[in-house]
Amino acid sequence: MIRGVFSVRMWAPVGFLTSLAYCVHQRRAVRAEPRRAENQHSVDRSQLELKMVQVVFRHGARSPLKPLPQEEQAEWNLQLLEVPPQTQFDYTVTNLTGGPKSHFDSFDSQYRETKLKGGMFAGQLTNVGMQQMFALGERLRKNYVEDIPFLSPTFNPMEVFVRSTNIYRNLESTRCLLAGLFQCQKEGPIIIHADEASSEVLYPNYQNCRSLRERTRGRRQAASLQPGISEDLQKVKEGMCITSNDGVDFLSLFDNMAAEQVHNLLSCPTLQRFARMIERRAVDTVLYVMQREDRESLQMAVGPLLHILESNLLKVVDPATPADKTRKLYLYAAHDMTLMPLLITLGIFDHKWPPFAVDLTMELYQHRQSKEWFVQLYYRGEEQVPKGCPDRLCPLDKFLNTISVYTLSPEKYHTLCSQVQVMELGNGE
Repeated sequence: MIRGVFSVRMWAPVGFLTSLAYCVHQRRAVRAEPRRAENQHSVDRSQLELKMVQVVFRHGARSPLKPLPQEEQAEWNLQLLEVPPQTQFDYTVTNLTGGPKSHFDSFDSQYRETKLKGGMFAGQLTNVGMQQMFALGERLRKNYVEDIPFLSPTFNPMEVFVRSTNIYRNLESTRCLLAGLFQCQKEGPIIIHADEASSEVLYPNYQNCRSLRERTRGRRQAASLQPGISEDLQKVKEGMCITSNDGVDFLSLFDNMAAEQVHNLLSCPTLQRFARMIERRAVDTVLYVMQREDRESLQMAVGPLLHILESNLLKVVDPATPADKTRKLYLYAAHDMTLMPLLITLGIFDHKWPPFAVDLTMELYQHRQSKEWFVQLYYRGEEQVPKGCPDRLCPLDKFLNTISVYTLSPEKYHTLCSQVQVMELGNGE
């Protein structure tokens, strides 16, 4: 464990006169703020004004990342790649500063090395996934254009910021979401910002954060050997006639099963017979690797993303922030392995695998009279009560106290990753 790197910010309640003070951090010892449901005054929701929305979402349905070693394979026909006309929407990908972006993430190159039966490559977004993302965009349109006139009915780059991992299925998922949200209407160019794989924070960066990789490597290898998981895995593999030394675990089983189910492709009855067990054990595997009590691993997994979400909140709260430095809507195209630790840190993980096209939506409100700030979370379109919050409508200070346990600034994140390497070099490794 590396000490002295992490700290927790404790936030004070903020009203009209104290908004500026919100941006001043007070470093204190790590303490969990007790839940205080009592003495909470009721909030007149009719007096709340929506100020900002942030959405972290998973890409739409895709082909599996790695086929299972079995004789009967699902057929991934190239017709699944046909683009639904209503989802077509032109966009440009740039780096985070707006410069040119020409190469996709290294993951895409790896996926293209695996060709599936039927002709598709591994990890490709299908037209089923495109339709899912279009439907998510339509739901957001209903919420923030039709029911509440918050966003313009056409895409306006001064209202919307879009960021995605530089993986093609995510970029294309984002296109489909925007097409549904704005019905293919735009007032300016659609820019999707993407980072390099070496510094990406929209997924736990095991490849380039050595500390995170080393802390979890042993757990990943040991997860399938845990009591219960090991016996269930053997049962499923025997039912599929898969030998014991092929590297198949519950993560690969669930990935194939989920991809086949959503496309109505059935390669093996055993996958369907053990569907609930496979999902449960896949979740157990991830929870074993990303342990709730290992705060530092959770920080390295999603701390930089939490910092981004927190910074967006604080920019809106700070009255000194220029209008052109904030947006009404922030969209982040991420992955299941992003959402799981993110949900854990917020205390709202439901022990179910985040499905394709799922969204975590964060709304920021201000009370028109008291000038107090509130956050409301939705997961899969349903209201959530984050850890440390007295109700679904959470005072901003309490919400920030909750995420501050895990938030990591870019400087701290990179310091942690590089500090491990320095220590190992000092030990002669």
